[in-house]
Amino acid sequence: MPEHYPNLFMPLDLGFTRLENRVIMGSMHTGLEDVRGGFRKLSEFYVERARGGVGLIVTGGISPDFCGQLVPFSSQLSYPWQVYKHRKLTTAVHAAGSRICMQLLHAGRYAIHPFAVAPSAIKAPISPFKPRAMSAGKIQHTIDAYVKAALLARKAGYDGVEIMGSEGYLINQFICTHTNQREDEWGGSFENRIRFAIEIVDRTRKAVGDDWIIMYRLSMLDLLKDGSNWEEVVQLAQAIERAGATLINTGIGWHEVRIPTIAAMVPRAAFTWVTAKLKQSVSIPLITSNRINTPEQAEQVLASGEADMVSMARPFLADPQFVNKAKHNQASRINTCIACNQGCLDRVFRKQRATCMVNPRACYETELEYTKTKIPKKIIVIGLGAAGMAFASIAAQRGHTVTAYDIAGIGGQLNLAVKIPGKQEFHETLRYFRHALEDNGVILKLGQGLTAREIRSTECDAVIVATGVIPRMPDIHGINHSKVVSYIDVISGKVVPGERVAIIGAGGIGFDVATLLVDKEAAHEKEHWLQSWGVDTQYIHRGGLLPQPREYSAQRKVYLLQRKPSKMGATLGKTTGWIHRTRLKNAGVEMLNGVKYQRIDDRGLHIEHNGDPRVLEVDHIILCAGQNPNRALADELEGSGMLVHVIGGADKAVELDAERAIRQGTELATKI
Repeated sequence: MPEHYPNLFMPLDLGFTRLENRVIMGSMHTGLEDVRGGFRKLSEFYVERARGGVGLIVTGGISPDFCGQLVPFSSQLSYPWQVYKHRKLTTAVHAAGSRICMQLLHAGRYAIHPFAVAPSAIKAPISPFKPRAMSAGKIQHTIDAYVKAALLARKAGYDGVEIMGSEGYLINQFICTHTNQREDEWGGSFENRIRFAIEIVDRTRKAVGDDWIIMYRLSMLDLLKDGSNWEEVVQLAQAIERAGATLINTGIGWHEVRIPTIAAMVPRAAFTWVTAKLKQSVSIPLITSNRINTPEQAEQVLASGEADMVSMARPFLADPQFVNKAKHNQASRINTCIACNQGCLDRVFRKQRATCMVNPRACYETELEYTKTKIPKKIIVIGLGAAGMAFASIAAQRGHTVTAYDIAGIGGQLNLAVKIPGKQEFHETLRYFRHALEDNGVILKLGQGLTAREIRSTECDAVIVATGVIPRMPDIHGINHSKVVSYIDVISGKVVPGERVAIIGAGGIGFDVATLLVDKEAAHEKEHWLQSWGVDTQYIHRGGLLPQPREYSAQRKVYLLQRKPSKMGATLGKTTGWIHRTRLKNAGVEMLNGVKYQRIDDRGLHIEHNGDPRVLEVDHIILCAGQNPNRALADELEGSGMLVHVIGGADKAVELDAERAIRQGTELATKI
């Protein structure tokens, strides 16, 4: 057992089987489950994680019947003919040395199709379809479907199932009065409302026998005003244990709730306290989850007795070798999940295949292969921002001789991102790439650049220009006034803005700068953060919600402005944009769209808003008006006869789009 993480690598004896470590790769939907031929790619995805040493894998949600599908044609397991593709997956995972459970998930009113059903006909705010209320017969039929799906899963070779009873899906909908307003034996009293969950677990256990894993995902914290109280959570957990569950996993919040639970601004291990609170009330192993992304954090949670196992989902997108690297004392080489949601959840909600910002190979294992090159090349890379680092490290890994130049150091604008409250996780990305560049033998020339003339006189087979972006200067009268500063100067700390500030540009950078200006360090302390979002860590109130969130006093008066009349922050991530908007609103930031900029003078910024002239009497005006590609070097090299590739911001200036930059650098490195 590794000395550095003894609890993480302690086997867990379940009686009929043993798990080799305390790490679960939690359920996450990849999009591969739902497309023709997707299971072959999905199998490779899971196999790579199994080889990486994870003790138990849980698949993305598979519906037990047609009505339970999340979207039309999403994956379900209801018929014997559907077993074949699942068996190929489980066989491959077992051969790679891990175990795998299938998650059974019925969407209920969260289904994005007209056949949605629920305990009561109450529309969900995140679906356009109002569900039909289930009849008593439909309820029994659905329980039968769960049991049948579990039996088929066993036939397919799965080591068990996880029954999804949290996050506001169907089972959770039965439990809470928010969505269950029935007056029959499936509604009314709490005993009636939890009957659906208990029946599913009990009948599944009787059907599959005692030697198979049944994990139940329990909503320990609904974060809903009509959610369960603590006594009810304990009562349900004990009933689920009696019904035959092997393990209980932690579920936090409903998808419709406006409280962040997994995004980067959520403190690490922010919700493990609720798992610890339940441990004294049940005797079967408990799994904790949410924002645990390093082996050190996981070890600390286990060592403190807060849980028996740790579930991590996105960290295995970022690095399939997470467990093996921890086991062999190479944690510094782990490509850490930064909880950005850009490559995974944002893509899934756009009906695209999931992947990972920091690891574009995730879910593309059959397409992005880092094979050794048969024709090694001498390659020069100019610029070591996100795109340059990704290209250089992978190209060198494949056997090319890579010499990389940067006039500053590695990281580019990621060095600015780490200074934004809630984006400190980018430190992990910089640490990972620093090691990857060195470990793969990239020749680093930091603090140095090359002119086009010097490059032409250098012996090389290809030049990669990754010189990033240049901030755009808007055409406003008085733009050179002393009050006007660049976002780079503010984020880097070169300029400390005054008490009243206007920000021109409300894209991602504008929101980041606004957050930096109004944020307080204390806001990132776990307890303070939870209370500021209204989470009741004493669990006195129903749903785990405080009657009133903790007050958030801002450090400055900030105006966030944009020319477009569209919604503020429309370009932000689909799953995180609302968090940024709420955060700034709570801090008193005044957000104005449809603004016309008139001029800048000693009084401040003169604008026209909704047809009315207005003067914002501010100390500083910060420019966040986008960027232009820094293509000067690339343009000079055109026509030189050299093989030149332009990547990252130098190719296309998109607001600090690290996801696109890293993917572009990676894809080029696999082809060159």
